[in-house]
Amino acid sequence: MPISFIKTEKQERLYKLVSELAERFNERAAEYDETGEFPLLNIEELRNTGYTSLSVPKEYGGKEGLSLYDLVLLQERLAVGDGSTALSIGWHLGATMDLFDKKRWKEEKRSFYAKEVLQGALYNRAATEPQTGSPTRGGKPQTTAKKEGDKWVLSGRKSFTTMSPVLDYFGVIASIDGTDQIGEFLVKRSKPGVMIEETWNTISMRGTGSHDLVLTNVVLEEDDLVEMVTPEQKATPNGSLLHIPACYLGIAMAARNYAVKFANEYSPNSLNGPIKTIPNVRRNVGEMEAELLKARHILYAIADKWDKTDDRSQLGSELGLAKYIATNSAISVVDKAMRIVGAKSLQKSNPLQRYYRDVRAGLHNPPMDDMTIAKLADQAFKEMEN
Repeated sequence: MPISFIKTEKQERLYKLVSELAERFNERAAEYDETGEFPLLNIEELRNTGYTSLSVPKEYGGKEGLSLYDLVLLQERLAVGDGSTALSIGWHLGATMDLFDKKRWKEEKRSFYAKEVLQGALYNRAATEPQTGSPTRGGKPQTTAKKEGDKWVLSGRKSFTTMSPVLDYFGVIASIDGTDQIGEFLVKRSKPGVMIEETWNTISMRGTGSHDLVLTNVVLEEDDLVEMVTPEQKATPNGSLLHIPACYLGIAMAARNYAVKFANEYSPNSLNGPIKTIPNVRRNVGEMEAELLKARHILYAIADKWDKTDDRSQLGSELGLAKYIATNSAISVVDKAMRIVGAKSLQKSNPLQRYYRDVRAGLHNPPMDDMTIAKLADQAFKEMEN
């Protein structure tokens, strides 16, 4: 698109790097989608370029000091190449950013984690469970942590553990046995009793490797309980989740690019030129541009506000709004792209059918639409009461 959100030399340099990666990932995207395999080669390239350690702060040895705005910019571009890869690595980068932003872990544990990530380790939180659904709905984890002497023993099952084939550490959310408390435990993949059960078989985001994590009497050290999960903690806004709408807007951008190129080049013999001259095609293209501009301006403005605001406690609704608008706009953009291209968009060899399936997954990433809208309504009524 003619509108660029690059503002600094650092962003321009990193954007160029990510663009090169995205182009290579795009060449493999159809095959990974077809087979449902995890994109191991893509993740390895991200490691080798240092991309996986970008959100480690400079004070902990990081080289770039990535802002939320930077993260959104880079993740959106990466998703133009391959949505599954972008969403996968986005969870690691985002969780790392959130961990250092909030500083809830002890300093010694944060320093240890930073060193691991700088050496290529990958991390994601494992919170969702088959019995409880999304953790944002408030269900109590069925995974339990029992204290035995000076050790913790974890058992349970987690679903939607994105990037599980290559994760080195899991942030497991578990109920503390015999109490009403919930904690997050740092679990190393190599621990006895840690197993990945390959359950991921969906029509969307097929390459994210979001399998089940199965924990059977996993013994952990006392300090592997890295933080307690309280209602206040859960209510604290998490800006790093903007990697999610950035990903789906990137997929929508890929669909837009394909459709505009198609309209500019496809010339049936019923016309004296390409279909871009047809009023309905031009209307769909214009509406795609409007949707993308609206969603991107909101997304980048809120990311910028997060970076520049000291008190972020009131930004939860705006973060949710950015995700709500981006994911729904992405679905609309891909739909319009397919209307432009026509029945060819349904061919398995056409990338639009993959984009169509992938953007639907955004509706099921947090926060959910109904919770975002309900929160905005609550704020409106509360304002009138005051």
